[in-house]
Amino acid sequence: MKLKDSVIILLITAAISVVGNYVGYKVNMIEAIPGVLILVSIAVLGIVLAKIIPLKIPSVAYIVTLSTLLTVPGIPGAATISNLVSKVNFLALATPILGYAGIYTGKNLDSLKKTGWRIVILAIFVMIGTYLGSAIIADILLRALGQI
Repeated sequence: MKLKDSVIILLITAAISVVGNYVGYKVNMIEAIPGVLILVSIAVLGIVLAKIIPLKIPSVAYIVTLSTLLTVPGIPGAATISNLVSKVNFLALATPILGYAGIYTGKNLDSLKKTGWRIVILAIFVMIGTYLGSAIIADILLRALGQI
């Protein structure tokens, strides 16, 4: 996918997210726009890094790394970035992304049918494994911190 196409998709997602943030969570659109634009900028930068760095690392890894580095306490501007992005509700971001995923899945329904029932079993195991893994990690960390 070309960078221009990625930027257009990110901006459409951003616009839908700002509206969803207002409708669903009553966050003023003007307050949410800077946080959404920061998220879009980080995503674009991660996509660019994935294209120019000669390693076979997906852009999402660069995006997560950049996001983490930019919000580490003590990094100049981290508190401001965290404050602005905190005005954007996660579910307002997830709604258009899940919509795109649904459209993509519907568009590729024939190839999905070819995978058969095994994909359902695999999905169930992945979801159970993710849930149990998260619960185990959370339990270990909460016990280590003396919270439980």
